[in-house]
Amino acid sequence: MDIGMVRGIGTALVMLSFVCVTLWAYSGKRHQAFSEAALLPFADETKPAASRSNTP
Repeated sequence: MDIGMVRGIGTALVMLSFVCVTLWAYSGKRHQAFSEAALLPFADETKPAASRSNTP
C-alpha cells in the first residue's frame, strides 16, 4: 500500500462521514428538535441577572 492508496481511503472515509452527518441533520426525525433549538436565542430569561454589588 502506497501513500496514494492511504490518501484515497482517507478521502473516502471523510466523504462517507460527511454524507452520514448530512443525512442525519436533514432527516425528518430531527426536524422538531432543530426547530426548538433554533428558537433558543429568542427565549426569555427566567431569572434576572445577579447584580454585582462589590464592584470597585
